[in-house]
Amino acid sequence: MRRWLPLLTVCLGTFMLLIDVTIVIVALPDMVDDLGASFGALQWVIDAYALALGALVLGAGSIGDRVGHRRVYVVGLALFAVSSLMCGLAPNSGVLIAARAIQGVGAAAMFATTFALLNSAYAGRDRGSAYGMWGAVSGASAAVGPILGGLLTEGASWRWIFLVNLPVSAVAILLCRTALTEARTPVRGRIDVPGMASFTAAAACATYALIRANEDGWSSRVVWSLLVAAALLLAGFVVIEARTRHAMFDLTLLRNRSFVAVLLAGLLLTFAAFTTFTYTSIWLQSVLGMSPLAAGLTGLPLSVTAFGVSAVLGRVLHGRRPDLVIGAGLLFVGLGSLLTAALVHGAAGWPSLLPGLALVGVGVGLATPILGSVSMSLVPVERGGMAAGAVNTTRQLGFAFGIAALGSVFTARAESILAGRGIPDPTHVAHAIAGGQTPGLLRAAPAAGRQVLDSAAHAAGVAGVQATFAVAGAVGVIAGLLVAVLMRPAGPRTATPAERPPVTEGAAR
Repeated sequence: MRRWLPLLTVCLGTFMLLIDVTIVIVALPDMVDDLGASFGALQWVIDAYALALGALVLGAGSIGDRVGHRRVYVVGLALFAVSSLMCGLAPNSGVLIAARAIQGVGAAAMFATTFALLNSAYAGRDRGSAYGMWGAVSGASAAVGPILGGLLTEGASWRWIFLVNLPVSAVAILLCRTALTEARTPVRGRIDVPGMASFTAAAACATYALIRANEDGWSSRVVWSLLVAAALLLAGFVVIEARTRHAMFDLTLLRNRSFVAVLLAGLLLTFAAFTTFTYTSIWLQSVLGMSPLAAGLTGLPLSVTAFGVSAVLGRVLHGRRPDLVIGAGLLFVGLGSLLTAALVHGAAGWPSLLPGLALVGVGVGLATPILGSVSMSLVPVERGGMAAGAVNTTRQLGFAFGIAALGSVFTARAESILAGRGIPDPTHVAHAIAGGQTPGLLRAAPAAGRQVLDSAAHAAGVAGVQATFAVAGAVGVIAGLLVAVLMRPAGPRTATPAERPPVTEGAAR
């Protein structure tokens, strides 16, 4: 039993940090009422965390390679706990958003060192089992988030979705001191501060541009200025990484099609599988009137199938052809979302979500465990933190970009439905529906027109959700095909040690 304590320690941190990506979703309507948050602020409660996590995890992985993965993991846990307390006590949306950003920094430190810690603790068949169980926890966490969020929000307060992290963090820190060890001497070298700063700024500008586009439209000069700034900062990052001796990201890895495919898979898997939860939850609660817990439970098919597939097949699939496994996982995610888009229409309710979400869970369970093991196999062992950071960066940026992009999809589709029904100021009403403010709209409407507005809000809400699943489904299918092509073996050439995936004892027999 003691040999699995490192896995338990790593999984506790992973469970917390990934749950906190989605746990806030079902609490958003309550936050709107309690804090008086706007739609833009509502998005930033989610995106501030996902953006800080996605933008900093690459740099955190590089730091872990230099100062020690265990040390960085413990610091991340402590920072995560302190910022969770700040979130739980936040008096307004501004403080909450700032605390969420700090929480993302702590999560980045944990997430960036996860794969390196597992590789240090396990080998052979045990490593395959560890990655399978970690993948099960990882795949299920994001789907469990809305369920746990619903329980805490409905049973206590939305503030407890953050405060519950404190005892779990304390247990994880205690386990770190006894279960985790550094397996090797950290790499010497300076921390790439210019690279970290330029990449973080580029990611922030791109995400903020997508959010502003949702609010101001794509004709806004501010939006295009932010996109240009993001492009210039990204170009600056490439120049910095090419010239520094201690780069946090080795640009030569981009010559490896398999590594590029893993990065693409991480980005688009999260986009296609999880970002629809935000707008689905808002639709279920503020339009259909479901409780936070009931809305969260609709994600149960995804979490159950994701956990089951990863736990049962993770050990078997470890070391198998990654192009087939990851490609198939993304295709399942895409087909599940497209099935949901086909079923959610008209007077559809929560049962229409269940079959498609179960298929999405199968895809998540297939793809998630192998993403980590493949990324680690493509780099020298001393750069494991960098590889893990790169993959986890794309995963979290996929969520941040997806929230912003699908927000535009939802509001655009809702606005067209409202305009077709003659609702005055359809743009404002569409943004209010997407922001979970439908009950407030109905209360403020004149009694004579309330029924018409209610009917229009129901039609706009279901159409917006359908559009988000259609886009997510298309992204998933296209991503699956692209990854399968990019990772397909080029020929009978013998793989180099850096390219060869780890072989388990079971696969070798």
